[in-house]
Amino acid sequence: MSDKRKVDKCAFCGRTSDQVEMLLQGGGSSICVDCALRVSEYVHSIFGDELFDEYRGAESGKSASCETLNVTPKQITAFLDQYVIGQDDAKKSLAVAVYNHYKRIGEAFSRRKAEAGKKKSGAQKVLDAEKSALEALEIEKSNILLVGPTGTGKTLLARTIARMLNVPFAIVDATVLTEAGYVGEDVESILSRLLQAADYDVDRAERGIVFIDEIDKIARKSDNPSITRDVSGEGVQQAMLKLLEGSIVNVPPAGGRKHPEQKMIPVNTTNILFICGGAFEGIEKRIAQRLNTRVVGYGAQEKKSHIDMDNLLRYIAPQDLRSYGLIPEIVGRLPIVTYLNPLDRDALRRILTEPKNALVRQYVHLFELDGVKLTIEDSVLDLIVDTALKYKLGARGLRSICEAVMMDSMYDLPGSGRKTFKVTLEYAKERIDRFAGTLS
Repeated sequence: MSDKRKVDKCAFCGRTSDQVEMLLQGGGSSICVDCALRVSEYVHSIFGDELFDEYRGAESGKSASCETLNVTPKQITAFLDQYVIGQDDAKKSLAVAVYNHYKRIGEAFSRRKAEAGKKKSGAQKVLDAEKSALEALEIEKSNILLVGPTGTGKTLLARTIARMLNVPFAIVDATVLTEAGYVGEDVESILSRLLQAADYDVDRAERGIVFIDEIDKIARKSDNPSITRDVSGEGVQQAMLKLLEGSIVNVPPAGGRKHPEQKMIPVNTTNILFICGGAFEGIEKRIAQRLNTRVVGYGAQEKKSHIDMDNLLRYIAPQDLRSYGLIPEIVGRLPIVTYLNPLDRDALRRILTEPKNALVRQYVHLFELDGVKLTIEDSVLDLIVDTALKYKLGARGLRSICEAVMMDSMYDLPGSGRKTFKVTLEYAKERIDRFAGTLS
């Protein structure tokens, strides 16, 4: 026993275990408590609190971007370009909005950190807090509304932004939401999904991103008053106001209906960024009507010639959303409204091959896992794009068409011993014709 205690000694001061209170062992060496404290104080004197804060954040799974965003809007756009083809206007608006949102969070975090670091009496802290609250310039939250046809990349943009920032992200379908007390999901279930994505870490969830899809489906059903309640339309919009504005909401931890005996989790939505998306089918008619009513008088024909009639969504304005059925309070809480262009043939063709997670790359990798080298003729890719355009399937339709082309080969090739497989135009055309028959 005595020989072992002599071997166990501190690698820094050389004292043995019987000369110190405790030896911390690891990696084949030991360090005593006294030396560990001295090393900690030395590192802290050089790096301050930042190193320890970052370490604690990494240990708890928090992202540094939750408190500070170290990228510019151009860098955000460059990251989006790797995954989303086109939609430059939407990327620009989204990048600026996200940058300003997390810059706003970072400023508040820095202010709290500076106040916490000052050694003051309790009364002085209260006075300083009241003074800073009066003097601080409060930057309001900028929620975003993405308007565009289905399959143009609304969900992909939001998901890619969340992946870059490494923050909790939740996708919610607005069609299942109803007013409290009716069959369906309450609006608080939106935050339940975000809590689940954050592993029930409330601090992380309160800096996350929520994408509310199909928000156009909760539009007011009619402008005429009725004796029946619009529980899945205007009623849901009214219930969503407190979430979008920023308030403390009591959230059922497991989602579902709220019960009196159920323990709620309070969540502050002030720093949660809400990105809403919707196709708003038929809103082009309202935009065209508004533009035509404006174009009257001298020079009317000249002004009308500058209007892009093939893409009226680029002229969308808050009054169009109100006439479509969104209540003014919701429109006011979605200050940034941007549009997504319909995908043309060139964009769909690039989507197949250019992004990091392009469909062709995915299929090539799937076949590689079975030891098969996959090649696809360019004419096959053109045929897939033409089919998606013909049936107006958008980018999502590309996956369905590719599945129809690859299904037989993905069934037959595993275990067959073949090392190569080439998808020819004749092979693809036969299967796409079969797929098109299911659409007609």
